[in-house]
Amino acid sequence: MTDNSFNPAVDEWYYPDEKYRENANAPDYDKIYAQAAKDIEAFWGERAKSLDWFAPWERVLDRSNAPFFKWFVGGKINIAYNALDRHVKTWRRNKVALIWEGEPGEKESLTYWRLHQEVNKFANVLRSMGVKKGDRITIYMGRIPEIIIAMLSCAKVGAVHSVIYGGFSEQAIADRIEDANSRLLITCDGAWLRGQVVPLKETVDKAISKSPIVETVIVVKRTGQPVSMEQGRDYWYHDLMGLPIASPRFESVEMDAEDPLFILYTSGTTGKPKGILHTHGGYAVFTSTTLSWVFDLKDDDRWWCAADPGWITGHSYIVYAPLILGATSFMYEGAPNFPYPNRWWKMVEDHGISVLYTAPTAIRGLMRFGEAWPNRHDLSSLRLLGSVGEPINPEAWRWYFRVVGKEHAPIMDTWWQTETGGFMITPLPHVALKPGSATRPFPGIEIDIVDEEGNSVPPGTDGNLVIKQPWPGMLRTIYGDADRFVRQYWSQYAKQGWYLTGDSARRDKDGYVWIIGRNDDVIKVSGYRLGTAEVESGLVSHPAVAEAAAVGVPDEVRGNVIYAYCILKAGYQPSEALVNELKDHIRQQIGPIAVPTKLELVTSLPKTRSGKIMRRVIRARAMGMPEGDTTTLEE
Repeated sequence: MTDNSFNPAVDEWYYPDEKYRENANAPDYDKIYAQAAKDIEAFWGERAKSLDWFAPWERVLDRSNAPFFKWFVGGKINIAYNALDRHVKTWRRNKVALIWEGEPGEKESLTYWRLHQEVNKFANVLRSMGVKKGDRITIYMGRIPEIIIAMLSCAKVGAVHSVIYGGFSEQAIADRIEDANSRLLITCDGAWLRGQVVPLKETVDKAISKSPIVETVIVVKRTGQPVSMEQGRDYWYHDLMGLPIASPRFESVEMDAEDPLFILYTSGTTGKPKGILHTHGGYAVFTSTTLSWVFDLKDDDRWWCAADPGWITGHSYIVYAPLILGATSFMYEGAPNFPYPNRWWKMVEDHGISVLYTAPTAIRGLMRFGEAWPNRHDLSSLRLLGSVGEPINPEAWRWYFRVVGKEHAPIMDTWWQTETGGFMITPLPHVALKPGSATRPFPGIEIDIVDEEGNSVPPGTDGNLVIKQPWPGMLRTIYGDADRFVRQYWSQYAKQGWYLTGDSARRDKDGYVWIIGRNDDVIKVSGYRLGTAEVESGLVSHPAVAEAAAVGVPDEVRGNVIYAYCILKAGYQPSEALVNELKDHIRQQIGPIAVPTKLELVTSLPKTRSGKIMRRVIRARAMGMPEGDTTTLEE
């Protein structure tokens, strides 16, 4: 099992070379943190000056309707203008913005000038189809340049994009289309993964049959397999981009700082996914500042955020922040170990990657193949490493540092959420590190670890991780459900006005933060959040299942895996065939990421006398551990 535990008896330090302090983008941590804490509005106002604004803001932060905070009030901006338009007026117009490699091996590079033209062309296509400011556009694609073009084009025209990870099922897509009331969808015929075609268009067709709101589908030809194209609804991307309407000139729409940029759905403790809403102004300031300071990006760096654009990590640190900073990014389409376990290391060498940001799941997965695969390649270009998605266990941290970073590239272990928009607790490149700790909060972020009443807990004690002051990258609401936004994040510590992260954490004697895990019923599998209620609802929707419970269990490779337990309805008998049928049912209902590793058919579930399923007890049983206090269980 994965060891994410904090051990106060272990005091293991890694001190970055002094070169990471020289010419660093980030100032001295203690000095700048104290300055920011003294006046957060002045701090973030200064950071915002690095962006281009159509009109200046009148006020940095409006707290008058907390927790519905507003940032850079009155300011006019467009994040796509900052990502592209301003760069093509400088020497960066001919700088490479994106290097892409497909899983079969194709390579493509887009300069800022070319990416700018492609985005303008597609923005004109969207406008010709009647897309206007505030419209919601669903995007369901693989990791190809066109997903970035689609997102930036939406931002340019002022539309709100809702990107859905390409592994989700038709039901999950239909639910998200319905919630966003999205009338236009952008997809691909398919995507490559482990040498197989993922049939994205086929999945989209099934989703639209469940949610017929969609009027227009634009399809990128990626894999070339035959797909169904409905007359009057479906259009090929390449056909549209070749029409006279697809002019390479387009003026970015002037947006208010608080205008919506995107909705990104994340699992909650109920079955219905939450549509997290982010805006143009504060999100642009926050993501670009955090990337600049934490990963110290320079003009000659090649940055690889090895996430998927369909998750918040990809939104913030593949698409928006690197382009705002004028960086060169790398993106890869496929699996890390296809066709061999050296695929990533070969690409680091081939493309001269200097900063690599990935998930502990990927690191643990590649660790299994040993050191010979990475050692076959020249990884000397790497100067900084990063970790995201879940706590990185010390063993994986050490392997990453020693084998990949050759004991000279510091690891920036970042804690943050879809809701926060960007890094919240993280080292800076010149900060001393402890394997497994995210170190301290980013300047301008005030956190605490507290008990249920809001009292700070002593060092070494578990508590609720809270954020005590607003920050520019924060979610503004849950789309279409302001009450749920308040209830979910702000109700427990309403008196203090603190944001509840839903994670438990500890501080050590040096003030370093150790993230323990989720407090609520959300499971992180391979860094992706899945609600237990979502999995359980999927199981109960099968005609054989009367009741279901799902828990996350630590796993060496994926961080957590799902164990599920089902009570069958009368007339159904347990069998291996039924277990396989239920797993396939979840695959269809939610997606492969949600398929339980273990699924057991049982006659009862541990419950409290009020009928609440005791997932703590189930998890302990699944792990073969003591069940703790069971006095509240019903007889």
